Amino acid sequence: MTKFSKDRKLAIIQGYDPDFLSQMEYANQMGVTKSQFQYWLKLYEMHGESTFTNGYTNYPASFKLDVLNHMAQSEASLMDTAALFNLPNFSILHSWQKKMETGGLEALEPKKKGRPSMKKVSNSSNKRSVVEGSVEALEERIKQLEMENEYLKKLNALVRNKEKSPNKTKHKRSGN
Repeated sequence: MTKFSKDRKLAIIQGYDPDFLSQMEYANQMGVTKSQFQYWLKLYEMHGESTFTNGYTNYPASFKLDVLNHMAQSEASLMDTAALFNLPNFSILHSWQKKMETGGLEALEPKKKGRPSMKKVSNSSNKRSVVEGSVEALEERIKQLEMENEYLKKLNALVRNKEKSPNKTKHKRSGN
């Protein structure tokens, strides 16, 4: 679905003349669906130009529940309820209804947007759980010392190989 700027939405709404074209014909000419045009028209009639400013879109679960309760009690349509509460899009109510039916109130809780932060994995919790002087602690210490020993052996072998290998290139003498 194409996003429309605030100015474009206003131009579409303000350019509509019901005496000249039907909503369907006008919406087709403007490149929007009839239902989207009707929703923008309803928002504009209820809230004026300020309705098209990009506002807050992360609603708390209590607000979502209030909107759904109002819709159920008043038996209003999705479009009418969304326009009354100045929601940016009326189809969001349908998704709230489905979430409420399948997951209850917890499903209406807003989700964090974006990428989750990386969690630092700490080995300190494992080390703390082992009592110092116990068999597990001694085994861990042995493993650590064995790894250090292997590392030092490999490092020593690399140093010896580097000393033995003749990396120096022989330069040709000129003049002889």
